[in-house]
Amino acid sequence: MNKAEFEQLAEIRIKEAEILLNQGCYHGAYYLAGYALECTLKARIAKQVKEFDFPDFKLAKKVWTHNLDDLLQAAQLHQELKLNERQLEFALNWAIARLWSEESRYECNIEKEQAEDLFNAITNSESGILPWLQSYL
Repeated sequence: MNKAEFEQLAEIRIKEAEILLNQGCYHGAYYLAGYALECTLKARIAKQVKEFDFPDFKLAKKVWTHNLDDLLQAAQLHQELKLNERQLEFALNWAIARLWSEESRYECNIEKEQAEDLFNAITNSESGILPWLQSYL
């Protein structure tokens, strides 16, 4: 996949998450919202890869993951995140978002509040993780 495809997939997944959230399907909404965040991080990583360059083996190993902290490191945004965490609302949103895991697709106990909290932490226009990440694309 390339940067544009990851961006498109992130946009699709966040829309699907919103639809599911509005329909009371909290498990799917939670999973897809986090997946949209993962795709956005991978779009940022793809931006760093130059066409026709042989892939860096260490980077390639690091990015074949769903772990948001690891992807943030690979996207070279860890320092920028630390600077933004000085804003309390952003720090709280990252604390919520980083709890997401691809393993959530197997959870059966995600409730409305948890799904809404994640969705809002990711999408909030002023302090959300997704708009912040998109500023680096």
